[in-house]
Amino acid sequence: MSELKYYFSIAFRRLHYFLIVSVIISAVSVITALTLPPAYESQTRLLLEGPQIPSELASSTVMVGLIEQLEIIEQRLMTRANMLDVARSQNVFENIQGMSADAIVEAMRARTVISTPGGRNPTPIMNVTFEARTPQIAAGVLNEYLTLIEQQNAEFRTSRAGNTLEFFQQEVDRLGQNLDTQSARILEFKTKNSEALPESLEYRLDQQASLQEQIRQIDRDVTSLRNQAERLVQIFEATGQLEGNTGASLSPDEQRLQQMQGQLDETLSVYAPESPRVKMLEARIAQLEERIASRTQTKSQPDASAPTRGSVTLDLQLSEIETRISMLQEPREEVAARLEQLGETLARTPSNTVTLDELTRSYANIEAQYNTAVDRLARASTGERIESLSQGQRISIIEPPAVPNQPTKPNRILIAGGGTIVGIIAGIALILAIELLNRTARRPEDIIKRMGVRPLTSIPYMRSRSEIIWKRLIRVTVYLVILLGIPIAVYAVHLYYLPLDLLADRAMNKIGVRW
Repeated sequence: MSELKYYFSIAFRRLHYFLIVSVIISAVSVITALTLPPAYESQTRLLLEGPQIPSELASSTVMVGLIEQLEIIEQRLMTRANMLDVARSQNVFENIQGMSADAIVEAMRARTVISTPGGRNPTPIMNVTFEARTPQIAAGVLNEYLTLIEQQNAEFRTSRAGNTLEFFQQEVDRLGQNLDTQSARILEFKTKNSEALPESLEYRLDQQASLQEQIRQIDRDVTSLRNQAERLVQIFEATGQLEGNTGASLSPDEQRLQQMQGQLDETLSVYAPESPRVKMLEARIAQLEERIASRTQTKSQPDASAPTRGSVTLDLQLSEIETRISMLQEPREEVAARLEQLGETLARTPSNTVTLDELTRSYANIEAQYNTAVDRLARASTGERIESLSQGQRISIIEPPAVPNQPTKPNRILIAGGGTIVGIIAGIALILAIELLNRTARRPEDIIKRMGVRPLTSIPYMRSRSEIIWKRLIRVTVYLVILLGIPIAVYAVHLYYLPLDLLADRAMNKIGVRW
């Protein structure tokens, strides 16, 4: 009981501190609640719908989740430029011309409330609420918000789809140019190395084998002719005449002439008359004809000093053999030159194969990338078409903004009552803080706790009757000043210095909560 009496006395002694704090806060709250102008709220509800065309048939290239799309819409709506444009077009504030841009943006954001659903699988619905001083302004601002939301959402999706289409169009053009460049490189390489390409390797190997066989055949023919010449010489030296030399048979020149004429006919069937080979055969035929003609004249005019018929025949046959050998040597040199050239091309074929394979692989890689880019370009074109026709995700207005009939704010009871409660709590907290900080010993118990000495007795301070009356008079006066003077002073500040409703409005704008 004594403890309660002690604490009650402390509270009574500090009552003026409690009254000062609680009265100031309560007075400010009550005056603010009474002077705040009425506010009207208008609300609209939006639904973000999914794609209108099934993704199995055609999909949009703007791959944004529904909840993410709602967040994007909110962030794009609450930009500084949008807040300023809407506030000025709807004349949201009375003294908007005298307000700074920062103050306008801050006040607009404080009066705009956007709520989206939460949870694991939320419904993509957005509620937009705006508070204004008149019903028409509240509804007008929400209509402006709806216009901005639809416009910016359409611009966002079409621009993103257009950017995707433009990107893949550039990729297709770039890869197409790379394909053309690579094709030109392959063509240039094949043109420079047309004789040593891997495609003609089998043909050139067959041609090499054929040329080698021709050289071997020519060598066999030359060897046979040389053996024949040696055999003729041996026979002539042994018998003095040639084998099978009769007057009725054709001379070697005549036989050679027939062979040369046959070769000329065969050559004309392959080469043109202006060909060097044809010209050479014609010249040799002419020489043989002259030789045969001169021999015929010699036979018609015999000479004692002329050589015998056998030696002349031997010379003619040996000359014919040498001529045939020389004729075989010329094509052999041509075949050997062609064989050497062919060997060079065969030696270059492996390196050309490696280079051509590398060029071909690069071309195949670029072609695969090009085909992929073309496919994605087609999909991007379809997605851009879907967004331009608004067949992708779109916003539907479930509940359009309506003009409110009654003000919804401020909650005057909440402001006045809450402020009074806060004032009382603040006053009690101030008294507790003062007492906790005060270390003065005021009771015998305090002396015992601090010094460890028990006093024999305590003598209270005895006031006279006049002192008691005077102190009570002063206390009552102070209480009256606090209870009456402080509210009057607060109201005077409201009237002559700065309205409390303006201060409250600024405070609500700062914290982003409207009462």
